[in-house]
Amino acid sequence: MSAVVIIPARYASTRLPGKLILPEAKAITGRYIIEHVYQNVKQSQRISRVIVATDSQLIYDIVKGFGGDAEMTSLSHISGTDRIAEVASRLDANVIVNVQGDEPEVDAAMVDQVFDTLIKDDKAAMATLANTITNASELSNPNVVKVVLDRYGYALYFSRSQIPYVRDSKDPMNERGALFLRHLGIYAYQRNFLLEYTKLPASPLEDLEKLEQLRALFNGYKIKVAITNYTSHGIDTRDDLTAFMGKYKHD
Repeated sequence: MSAVVIIPARYASTRLPGKLILPEAKAITGRYIIEHVYQNVKQSQRISRVIVATDSQLIYDIVKGFGGDAEMTSLSHISGTDRIAEVASRLDANVIVNVQGDEPEVDAAMVDQVFDTLIKDDKAAMATLANTITNASELSNPNVVKVVLDRYGYALYFSRSQIPYVRDSKDPMNERGALFLRHLGIYAYQRNFLLEYTKLPASPLEDLEKLEQLRALFNGYKIKVAITNYTSHGIDTRDDLTAFMGKYKHD
């Protein structure tokens, strides 16, 4: 099975414009944010190619400048999935792995795990990862996407709200039998499914939660979820960037 990682990379982030190529990140960490992501996933044992899919000539030039592979995409895409599907339509790969461009701590082992999860399950159209939530404050944080699974490891639902909701407990983290999972934004798709997926109309659930993956569940497709020990923190805000850069500063 051939696999390609495609990293969607747009310039116009609402909360932190240009975050993928901020010069200050390169000055302190030695690499741009998008460069960290690219070089990390290049270490995967399962993939044949890594491509940055972008609508920004500036991002394209910077990726090419550090020796990366990049392709320009349409300016009209409203989601990263649409952007990677455009590039995937030009490829022969069986599996497309979607890694977010603002996840500089992504580990190549996560790419390998999500790929293996998909190809080992012939019922799944796509696969993703999750890890266990251990901090109670994350249960009510809408920026932490939660997922619940069925007995076979398929996603039942994704939400920004606490799921499952423990009705009769004031301390849900310590409730017997309660398992809270944080969804990690990495996906592996069967290529043919990905091309079909982007043509499906957005579901009401997707519009309400602002979670694209709900479109697949709404239309009856299965998403296999693997539990991982790895984690990755995205750069969404200035505070996230500061925290990431702080790991590179020494006395």
